[in-house]
Amino acid sequence: MADLRFKGKWNELKGRAKQEWADLTDDDLLYEEGQEDEMFGRIQKKTGKTIEDIKNWFDKQLDKI
Repeated sequence: MADLRFKGKWNELKGRAKQEWADLTDDDLLYEEGQEDEMFGRIQKKTGKTIEDIKNWFDKQLDKI
């Protein structure tokens, strides 16, 4: 997940995440290298999804971009 493809597409991914989960804020989606799990935890708290589901969603979105 934390590869160059992810980093290079972050702004688009962030926009898609906000569309998917309207409750998310920019602070929830604050991406810092090496602290992805904290971000996934914030998303999990807001959405009720499992971290695995969230990671899979991001991976699927990367494939679409």
